[in-house]
Amino acid sequence: MKKWLWMICVGILMTTTTACGSGGSKESKESKEGRKVVTLSIQQPSEFLQTAEKKFEEKYPDIDLQIQITDDYEKYTKTTNTALLSGKGPDIFEITGRMPIDDYLSKKVLLNMDDSMEQDKTLNKSDLKMNVLELLKVNGGMYAMPLGFGMSLFAGDGNVIKNSTVKIDDKSWNWNTFEDISKQLIQQAEKGGKKQFYGLAYYPADSNLTSMVSDNYAEFVDLTAKKAKFDSPEFVELMQNIKKMFDEKVMTEELAETDNQLFSHVNVTSVDFIGSLYSHFENPVLLQQPHIGKSEGTRIFPLSQIAIRANSPVKDEAWKFISFLLSDEAQSLQEREGFSLLASVDDKKLNEIQEQVKSGTYKFLDGKKAKVSEVEFTQFKHLVHGTYKYEDADAKVLRMISEDSVFFFSGQKSADEVAKLIQNKVTIYLNE
Repeated sequence: MKKWLWMICVGILMTTTTACGSGGSKESKESKEGRKVVTLSIQQPSEFLQTAEKKFEEKYPDIDLQIQITDDYEKYTKTTNTALLSGKGPDIFEITGRMPIDDYLSKKVLLNMDDSMEQDKTLNKSDLKMNVLELLKVNGGMYAMPLGFGMSLFAGDGNVIKNSTVKIDDKSWNWNTFEDISKQLIQQAEKGGKKQFYGLAYYPADSNLTSMVSDNYAEFVDLTAKKAKFDSPEFVELMQNIKKMFDEKVMTEELAETDNQLFSHVNVTSVDFIGSLYSHFENPVLLQQPHIGKSEGTRIFPLSQIAIRANSPVKDEAWKFISFLLSDEAQSLQEREGFSLLASVDDKKLNEIQEQVKSGTYKFLDGKKAKVSEVEFTQFKHLVHGTYKYEDADAKVLRMISEDSVFFFSGQKSADEVAKLIQNKVTIYLNE
């Protein structure tokens, strides 16, 4: 009888040991003070996270949040990948562009935070920008939380556009109508003067192509079906249109002055939009980017994202920190970058800037006072609370497009040949 009991005990012990070994450590660590340790691994120093850490620990004195900084992109990506795919690693970690998210999802490395958000009573969901979070979901789940986001806008020179007879319907224009409108504006702007005007400047043809694809990625890549559409007539025509605009001087890769380019791509990474837009034009006009296909809305992009390791022994404590980052206290921190995930925080900041402009206390770096009309503030507020879109463009695919499209833009291959070349490479890559 004793022998059988001993064998059962050994079996239970072996099963327990095996379970712990296969899924990573199930025991949470405690600091010397008896607090639960939660590790947060990031690629480089972040004033926002370091400030948030102090405030979080004041609110939750039983948790010791330990920030680990690698400060080397390649090293961070490699070591974090290795640890995570072996069932170990930090409790919370920063997601970078080279991390194999698909592998993480298939091996269930990441925690789906949907349930945590749903059950968390401390979150002000009516103020939270759920439209942004919904766009950033992967496979229908919230596996990575943004710390802030930026907006990709299109701006025009108001001094030229408002003094012309050209009408721009930016809700429906595409790159063909952009070409026609630019030609008309250039003709009117250059009339009687010696200055050369361009529609878009500074970037070479392949950069313009990858930018357009990136902004409308779903039109060319079906991620669910793992199919590419770069051999389509639409992509061939897009390349041909870009080359035509360069040949006809509508576009140039030369560095133009701010007063002789008509339009500009502007990435706005702060609710203080004045600094971003007015560095391009004295009197900017906010526009939607020319469309490709049915794609509409203002493109957003996360500035930084963090995730929770699914088998972390301190998942609940890790979520508490994520939840704290979504609170008004954390979202209002001066060190936080990008647009807020709380509508009220952005509204408050915008109203403050508007009052500063009215009173004349808002000044540029050169000391000049900003002149921004009420109409422009209203327009920007509408953009901030408008329709967003997010294109999860693969950097490797964009690199292929950039490298191979040069053969067409330099005259070495036809547009059809290059389109097929890109199609074959991307198709192989998507199905690896």
